[in-house]
Amino acid sequence: MKALVIAGGVPQVELINQLKARGITTVLADGSPNAVARPYADIFYHVDIFDVPAVKAIAEKEKVDFLLTVCADQVLLVVAEVSEMLGLPCYIDFDTAKNVSDKIRMKRIFKEIGIPSTAYVETDHLDPEAISALRYPLVVKPVDAYSSKGVRKAENEEELKRYYEEARQISRSGGVIVEEFFRGEEISVDAFVVDGKARILAVTNSEKVCDADRFVIFRGRYPAAASDVLLQKIADIAQKIADGFGLVNSPLLIQLLNNGDDISVLEFCARTGGNMKWLLIKYSCGVDVITATIDITLGLKPDLTRKDTGHAIVVNDFIYCHPGVFDHFEGFDEMVAQGLINEFHPVRIRGTEMHGVTSSSDRIAGMNIVADSVEEFNEKEKTILQHVKVIDAEGRDIMRRELLPPLQ
Repeated sequence: MKALVIAGGVPQVELINQLKARGITTVLADGSPNAVARPYADIFYHVDIFDVPAVKAIAEKEKVDFLLTVCADQVLLVVAEVSEMLGLPCYIDFDTAKNVSDKIRMKRIFKEIGIPSTAYVETDHLDPEAISALRYPLVVKPVDAYSSKGVRKAENEEELKRYYEEARQISRSGGVIVEEFFRGEEISVDAFVVDGKARILAVTNSEKVCDADRFVIFRGRYPAAASDVLLQKIADIAQKIADGFGLVNSPLLIQLLNNGDDISVLEFCARTGGNMKWLLIKYSCGVDVITATIDITLGLKPDLTRKDTGHAIVVNDFIYCHPGVFDHFEGFDEMVAQGLINEFHPVRIRGTEMHGVTSSSDRIAGMNIVADSVEEFNEKEKTILQHVKVIDAEGRDIMRRELLPPLQ
């Protein structure tokens, strides 16, 4: 068999390795010639992965048996469309993929099926009259971007105009959504739908730097601080989403806010969580969602049996930098060897110009840390931060350590 993997980030490295372990030849397509996953694939194409005709041409040329990606919502749309064009297996059809990848379509269906979410306005131009029905602060989002790109919080009309134009430029379709800001703790829900039944795997906190007007995730943490009542509400919402969007066999990622009394669902996607999220799930409940995604694509029933991993605390910490040209990491391998870091995964290669922190896609690496208690985690991370560096081409340490505070 032969698979076409779309996007070549850290999760796709694991995806490619698992496909090859099953004896499947891997073809990788990515928009960067320096994709992290490129060395792991059997065949590589440098191509705009959102160019549907180009991706289709590769699939036809290579005579692939299926296309697949993990941890990437907008790319899922391309996978679904090309698969449908060529009659290849995919766990989601193109119409459903459009509903779960476009924030405006999603909001409309949320309203129809009773999913709690904030008041919003959908528009392809800034309409003051329509916006007047909403209360500041407002959140502006491109309808089809990812990694918090273009997501800004506007406190007034002047900021709204500026951020709206930025979001419109980032959106491939030009669509922008403006919604009311909901203050609360962000919770990330990873689930899997099998035969129409949504099964919750892990409920985690997504901790973000809310630097004035931006939302940049710096940490994913298991377990989330969630009561039994909240967990039941989450389970009900997951099933309602599966039913309302027609998900039968699919990964399911839901991002929501909770203020203690109310829940507001930000968005969801029929995919596994991004970047290193599969590690957070694997080390917290023992389920490998990448394996499960391959299984459902091939028409197999996934094993979602939860297992006791022995880890009370599981954290993905993301590393960001001051501006500079990245040269090398120092100390991380030693911290892995000493067992302080469970897994370390670089996202960028030497020579990459880092522009600071504007979205979650600006991270340079991630590390997974496990511990038996909050105190043990904080001691581990304190030691790690004392011994690791991110060095730029001028020999400076540009790592933003202050973005990784102790757990509370």
